[in-house]
Amino acid sequence: MSTEYVTVEPTREEVDAIAEPVVLEFGTTWCGWCRGAQPFIKQALQRHPGVRHIKVEDGPGQPLGRSFRIKLWPTLVFLKDGQEVARVTRPNSLAPIDEALAKIA
Repeated sequence: MSTEYVTVEPTREEVDAIAEPVVLEFGTTWCGWCRGAQPFIKQALQRHPGVRHIKVEDGPGQPLGRSFRIKLWPTLVFLKDGQEVARVTRPNSLAPIDEALAKIA
């Protein structure tokens, strides 16, 4: 699990080209919802060590977040072979994250 937001966000083309299962986590360091979801995200991802996790600091004008039409934080986008398979917004338990991970792992 990534604990830090990437300093340079990948482009949409780079994300679409990722062949391995990946979770994009859109949020910010100051977001209370984001901080509250971290224990659930961490626990779920520990069960799936083969899934890549990329934390993307989102905000106005950030092209990757806009390309995925991110509206609320945190939003987790689950990708397999570069295609979105599932999405979880503002998780407040482990179950929705586990369900989404099962679709890509």
